Amino acid sequence: MTPMATGRRRTARPTAKRAMLGRLSWGLADQAASSMTNFAVGIYVARSLGLAAFGVFSLAWVTYGVVLSVSRGLATDPLVVRFSGVPDASWRAAVARSSGAALGVGAVVGAACLAAGLAAGGSVGTAFAGLGVMLPGLLLQDAWRYSFFAAGAGRKAFVNDLVWGVALIPAMVGAARVGSVSAFVLAWGASAAVAALYGCFQSGIRPRPTGARAWLRVHHDLGYRYLAENVSTSGASQLRAYGLGAIVGVGAVGTIRGAELLLGPFLAILMGLSLVTVAEAARVLRASPHRLGRFCLLLGGAQAVAALLWGAALLLVPDRAGELVLGDVWSSASQLIVPAALGVAGAGLGTGAAAGLRALAAARRSLRGQLFASACYVVGGLGGAAVAGTVGSAWGVAAATVGACAVWWLHLRSALRERHHNPIREVRTP
Repeated sequence: MTPMATGRRRTARPTAKRAMLGRLSWGLADQAASSMTNFAVGIYVARSLGLAAFGVFSLAWVTYGVVLSVSRGLATDPLVVRFSGVPDASWRAAVARSSGAALGVGAVVGAACLAAGLAAGGSVGTAFAGLGVMLPGLLLQDAWRYSFFAAGAGRKAFVNDLVWGVALIPAMVGAARVGSVSAFVLAWGASAAVAALYGCFQSGIRPRPTGARAWLRVHHDLGYRYLAENVSTSGASQLRAYGLGAIVGVGAVGTIRGAELLLGPFLAILMGLSLVTVAEAARVLRASPHRLGRFCLLLGGAQAVAALLWGAALLLVPDRAGELVLGDVWSSASQLIVPAALGVAGAGLGTGAAAGLRALAAARRSLRGQLFASACYVVGGLGGAAVAGTVGSAWGVAAATVGACAVWWLHLRSALRERHHNPIREVRTP
């Protein structure tokens, strides 16, 4: 190799690293905006409605998480895996179909939520009816975020979440005047719809619901496995929430949500990285396949350490400051700081391995790991609740998450070995 070629190679490496850091920074900034918005909404609703009503709002929130996981599994996860860093024409065609698929999921599931909510009645029923109306806009807004990160345009995702946050301010004020759970659900969803509409102008792309069927057919090898994987994750959270409400009471659901809010700033980092880690891991795999394992380990280890440090900082928060933030929810939620932090640390470490499996398109192994983790989560959460109430549920989830982390890394190691012996080139078709 000539000296000139060597110099070019050395120059290219720092440039690639700077580009990666830039994309990761936008991922953190975007999720900071999104999670801080969610944190503010949670705090505002908790202080406005009280523990029991906040528990109802949390059930609607958890249900939204399940539907969001369906949309991501079928629409945006295959997009990120197969269309990160591709030519613009290919990306635009894929985004039109994937965002159309997200809209389709929102319309179908939203209609079911609306019908079920109207039939159930009461505060829970009206909250779910409102969620059903707002699901298409909520899912489309999320689809734009992942589409922008697949293109390496994290700044646009950040701006889109800022638009949602700004729209939330008058919406939440209006909901507070009404003072019902359904009003807060509608305000939250309507502001997301504003950001979803703005995403169409940002991208210059119109979602194509008519292309959803073709998208699902072409990418069924990843989509349906990612669907099962994602639903097992959010479904486990929903089962735990419903089960905890039945075993301990709906107030316990609000307590768990309060503990999650305390970890909100760190979870913003965790979720922000998750927006871009799969795309970045895919880029590492294409450029330097032998570095993928190290990249995933550094990623997961950094998240685990950060979670433990944040949990330690929360233990030093005075009760007066905690009550100022969470109101009556603080006294019960503060008891869950240690197990919640340990659980998030285990999840953070496992996220590094999960990103590697997604980049390798090892959907079968990724699904096995997630099904095992979700089963442990439900058993630990509900088993702990039966033995020791809300605190027992938190410790059960922490133990389950840490244990599942080891399984994630075993699957990644096996997947890396399989790829070394049988390298397969990924084929992209919009």
